[in-house]
Amino acid sequence: MTMTGEKQGGEGRAGPLWWGRPREAALDVGLGVVSAAECGFEGVAFAREAGLPTAVGVGFGVLVGSMLVLRRRWPVAVVLLALAVSPTAMGFLLGVVALYTLAASEVPRRITVLLAVLSLTATFAVTYVRTEGDVEASGTYLLVLSGFIAIGLTAPPVLLGLYIGARRRLMESLQERADSLERELGLLADRAEERAEWARQEERTRIAREMHDVVAHRVSLMVVHAAAVAAVARKDPEKAAKNAALVGDMGRQALTELREMLGVLRAAEKQVQPVRAAAAAAVPVALVASVAVVEEGPTLAELEVLVGQSRAAGMAVELVVQGEAAGYAADVEQTAYRVVQEALTNCHKHAPGARVTVRLAHRGDEVAMQVENGPCDGEAKGAGLPSGGNGLVGMRERVLGLGGVFVSGPTDAGGFRVSAVLPGRSG
Repeated sequence: MTMTGEKQGGEGRAGPLWWGRPREAALDVGLGVVSAAECGFEGVAFAREAGLPTAVGVGFGVLVGSMLVLRRRWPVAVVLLALAVSPTAMGFLLGVVALYTLAASEVPRRITVLLAVLSLTATFAVTYVRTEGDVEASGTYLLVLSGFIAIGLTAPPVLLGLYIGARRRLMESLQERADSLERELGLLADRAEERAEWARQEERTRIAREMHDVVAHRVSLMVVHAAAVAAVARKDPEKAAKNAALVGDMGRQALTELREMLGVLRAAEKQVQPVRAAAAAAVPVALVASVAVVEEGPTLAELEVLVGQSRAAGMAVELVVQGEAAGYAADVEQTAYRVVQEALTNCHKHAPGARVTVRLAHRGDEVAMQVENGPCDGEAKGAGLPSGGNGLVGMRERVLGLGGVFVSGPTDAGGFRVSAVLPGRSG
């Protein structure tokens, strides 16, 4: 802050010594020169009245007037100096500017009032004493005249200083609030961008899971059928042709589902762009959650078709349904379907020739699914399907993401079991 006495020695100054800015230093030096000239001129009369050499009076006046340069550093001391030299009838500019600076500074108000009253009293007394011998008038006239002069030299600079100081403090307070608001907006923008990046990462993970489940299952069936074609091409051309047709159907289905996934990805990207711009402007980060686009995925009603595809590929699979289906949320049905789909894909990869049982149980407000395969047939030959190691991880993430329970592991009979329970409504 400016004009704050000791506070002027804080950090962040751009001017020399205690001045906040170079133009403040230039103003104070200029006022000091003018005040020194005034006091030096008035020192001539002071020396004559005091019986001192003129040079002494002038030098004393110049020294006193030049102290105005220190008004921002020590406003109280400058006012006290002006009060001390008031009987010598010098320092008119010194007293007025010192009172203004004191009132505009951060000095406690009780000190400002006390010094203003002392200055008013001193000005009144000096004016009355000096005019009493020079002007022939009644005592009442002299008192009124002295009062007007004292008030005129004291009240205006004090009131102006109080106004300027209050205005300056208000502007500084507004500036601090603006800086604080700018920092808060910056933090909000950073958080919004973090939320947007988190949403984009979640969307990429979700799409990666979908593509893994769709492509892995379809391609696994295609590989199984292709292996069957190679095995029976010479012995049973009719069966080979049937399996080849199934491979074509699976390929077309995989391409169709891939196109749907890519279409959803492009639509999500179009919606991400305006959300990124909004995040930069610190729009509430709740809008970021709307980036994810959940396409219409498969439902539990399609499980019979899914199981039939695995049967067509040569797997001995049984579907057991218990209870009546309730109105589940779309993401719950899609997740249940994907869990069964991925579990069947793993059976094709890791348990060729094993018998598989798919159980689906409707329990009112939740749905449970279980895919269990028995031990592998020693004579069955696998299709050599690669494994990325993400199947069980993806199923677990899907189920836990909806607040469900997921368990997987080997059975006592030498097979493998995948179980999951999902709430009927996603949270």
